[in-house]
Order: sequence, then C-alpha cells, then structure tokens
Amino acid sequence: MSDRPFNVLFLCTGNSARSILAEVLLNSWGKGRFNAFSAGSHPGGQVNPFALELLEKNRLPTDGLRSKSWDEFAQAGAPELDFVFTVCDNAAGEVCPVWPGQPMTAHWGVPDPAAVEGSDDDKRRAFFQTFNQLQNRISMFASLPIDKIDRIKLQKTLQDIGKSTS
Repeated sequence: MSDRPFNVLFLCTGNSARSILAEVLLNSWGKGRFNAFSAGSHPGGQVNPFALELLEKNRLPTDGLRSKSWDEFAQAGAPELDFVFTVCDNAAGEVCPVWPGQPMTAHWGVPDPAAVEGSDDDKRRAFFQTFNQLQNRISMFASLPIDKIDRIKLQKTLQDIGKSTS
C-alpha cells in the first residue's frame, strides 16, 4: 500500500473516550508503522478524565490529546488516510466526509464508557472494559502483514476484527 507509515483515523461522535483510547494504543504499539489519529462528528471539546486516568495508569502518553472534529482530516493538507475505523455506533451511521485517497474502512463499535452512570468505580470499570476490547482489536490489526494481503481479503479481515468480542 505505501512506503510511509499507514495513517489510521479512529472516529466516534464525541472524540472524548473510545477514539482517543484507540489513537493512543495504536500510536504506542505501531511506532514507525502506523500514525494514528482520532476525531469526532460532534466533538465534546475535551478528553474524558477517566480516559486520561486510564492511559496514565497504563503508562501511555497523554500529551497533546484533544477532542477534535473529523473535518480536520477532510481538509487540504490533512494526512492521507489509509484506514478509517468507527468505534461507536453513532459515527458508523452518520454521513462521513469524503476522505482523500479512498482509505479502507471498517466498523469496530464498542460500548461507550462515557455514557455509564453510577459511581466512579463503575465508570472506571467501563473504561477498563472498553480499553481491553480496543486493545485486543488493535493488537490484531497491528500484527497484520498489511503489505502482503490483497485488498479484498484485508477488507474482510478488518470487518472481522470489528466483530471480535474478546
């Protein structure tokens, strides 16, 4: 597909939790091979504090994280995207911008931990479960021999990763 690192965009509605977690995970595991970004259709304006807390507890970087619109990635001068993954059901059903370069897409929906009500421990537990599910999917994705798989098989594999529940 490319001699440069693969550019991956994770999309969600608010860009405060799931897509942020996915961005950090892939950037941490895919150094040199992937550049991960995140955005939202209706960004909330800030990263969820429970997401930041979880990342910090796992010794993952949080510097520079921000909630941003997916419009940033459809503008001239934006990184050319190779993959776009929706990680929430709302963003999967919305009309997305046209992404230059025709990136491969898949839906990797996971429950929204930011929507959990209850105690702080309940919220932390929800973030941990979402983090684990994203971690498993991103691990599978990052281990793919992307350059050796034909586009049709790769697309099916990406969709299958989104259906994994472990």
